[in-house]
Amino acid sequence: MPYPKKNLNANETVALDMHPHWWFFAEPALSLLGAIILGIIVAAKTDGDGAGRTILVYVVIALMVVAALWLIGRYLKWITTNFVITSNRLIFRQGVIGKSGIEIPLERVNNVNFNQSVFERILGAGDLLIESGGEDGQSRFTDIRHPDKVQNLIHSQMESLHQRRGGYSQSPAAPSSSDFTVQLERLEGMLERGTITPEEFEAQKRRLLES
Repeated sequence: MPYPKKNLNANETVALDMHPHWWFFAEPALSLLGAIILGIIVAAKTDGDGAGRTILVYVVIALMVVAALWLIGRYLKWITTNFVITSNRLIFRQGVIGKSGIEIPLERVNNVNFNQSVFERILGAGDLLIESGGEDGQSRFTDIRHPDKVQNLIHSQMESLHQRRGGYSQSPAAPSSSDFTVQLERLEGMLERGTITPEEFEAQKRRLLES
């Protein structure tokens, strides 16, 4: 289920809209598989119509029903969970009946980190930790598909937003002394991410110093 376009602001575009990684289903799917295997074992190892066998059958059926309901519930949660990157915001929404969500303006994002274990790297999943200037400070999002690529996309959208609002460009206007440090830190961040070359960084730094 895609993020509703009616919730977007005027002139706001969606750069990424995704549900959690399929690993989100691992626990209920494995539980259901285990219950099915247990049912096969019970059917193969027990004979007759004794009370003991009947109890085991009911227990296995109950386990299968619970696991199946868990899987269905997880699927409903999956299709109603969206991690969205727009031209202005980061949006996280989830909930089948009751809804909850987080919205972080890109201009308030201070840092974006991702974390992957070796197993998660194989699967292409991981976590994102976003530090912002909001009240919460940090927001962690789990089961993100290819978090390294999502991190790069967030940085790209941040730079695009800054340029649209009159920030850094290839030939920027001379900044005032009050925002010299901010401009220099932004240039250093762009250099670290490879958005500009060392030569372009030095040239822009000289312009800032000369202004």
